[in-house]
Amino acid sequence: MRKDFGAKPFLYPQPVLMIASYDADGTPDVMNAAWGCISDANQIALYLSAGHKTVKNILARKAFTVSMADEAHVVACDYVGIVSANEVPDKVARAGFHTTKSARVDAPIVDELPMTLECTLVSYDEASECMLGEIVNVSADESILGADGNIDPARLRPIAFDPVNSAYLALGNKVGNAFSDGAQLK
Repeated sequence: MRKDFGAKPFLYPQPVLMIASYDADGTPDVMNAAWGCISDANQIALYLSAGHKTVKNILARKAFTVSMADEAHVVACDYVGIVSANEVPDKVARAGFHTTKSARVDAPIVDELPMTLECTLVSYDEASECMLGEIVNVSADESILGADGNIDPARLRPIAFDPVNSAYLALGNKVGNAFSDGAQLK
């Protein structure tokens, strides 16, 4: 037996994306958004309404960064999602975050979040609220790199958004090998 929920944005996992930008005065802003995904090999799509201070900043500066929220910073990541920089311009500092200017794009990197996509603005469609960014670099703190030099999700400890229960979830253990395990059915 299945239960119908109707048309809802229920999709698992939804990454918790921390989108950072600078305002006109150079003040860093960070917002929390779960409505985003990789849309091409070097592009990210974010679905953000035009009223967000972050959107205004990105449209003016043509750049932004996207970090993965992690278990260690759940409270701070949630805070920047429930408080608007339109009303609390120093919300990044209040969250306890520190930033460093990206060397590649005109946007801040949140020092406490160990993985960041550095992006330039490709387009923004206000009607669909779709913002496309070109990923020009991915930077990762050495603390989350495995012995092979790649990002280790077990060290990153990213969180996902549960839209059904309004909760954040820790991502689980490895359960298979992509592009490999299905070969046994050939």
